[in-house]
Amino acid sequence: MARLQDRVAIVTGAGQGIGRVYVERLLQEGAKCVIAEINAELGERTAAELRAAGHDCLSVPTDVASLQSCQQMAERTLAHYGRIDILVNNAALFIALPQRPWDEFPEEEWDRCMEVNVRGVYYACRAVVPAMKRQGKGKIINISSTTTMLARPLRLNYVTAKAGVIGLTRALAAEVSGDGINVNCIAPGLVMSEGALATYPPEFFERFRNLQLLKRNLQPADLAGVVVFLASDDSDMMTAQTLVVDGGLIMH
Repeated sequence: MARLQDRVAIVTGAGQGIGRVYVERLLQEGAKCVIAEINAELGERTAAELRAAGHDCLSVPTDVASLQSCQQMAERTLAHYGRIDILVNNAALFIALPQRPWDEFPEEEWDRCMEVNVRGVYYACRAVVPAMKRQGKGKIINISSTTTMLARPLRLNYVTAKAGVIGLTRALAAEVSGDGINVNCIAPGLVMSEGALATYPPEFFERFRNLQLLKRNLQPADLAGVVVFLASDDSDMMTAQTLVVDGGLIMH
């Protein structure tokens, strides 16, 4: 039997890119998936394509920076499926953020990064935890970044926000463990996502590949297996952890 048969998973920012790959893998493992996507048209188009392939999938327009929107996301999921078993906090700003010296970030740019990349994770968790608590079980998977360990220059806002996600993961895990809810985090390395491929030249990926122990650039599918593991019963005795998936660049 599939590892996630009939479980209900919400993946934020899943209309395209890595988020869509997470959804596709969760569906393959038997889950029913909610695409929580700020771009309503994109989210529905993706859900329609997956339904046409025979999967059980729902699109819910969601702005993770809004608590009300996240609560509506949870309400629509419960109305449609009756439960919430898994939350993957994938939605984040990265490629869209200009690279700048640390002391040149406009206030509004800094704030937008924090409200999506940190507050968005908090709001989505806050929206789904009551349902998981009633069930006595739930899996929350947050996505951070190895930039928090490499201290990458010119992205102080992003690195700070993703470090906040690790702190949020640990603190939330401590508060909801008694309710049967596991909260863990994945820190990916440089992934050959649609956005990254459109932004960086080939030599940028080559440089990272040469530094890794495993000499292959990271693909979105390489992260999806870790998501499935953390969403499944196989990880029931893991919480408050951050798993690095980067081909062996960071020794964590």
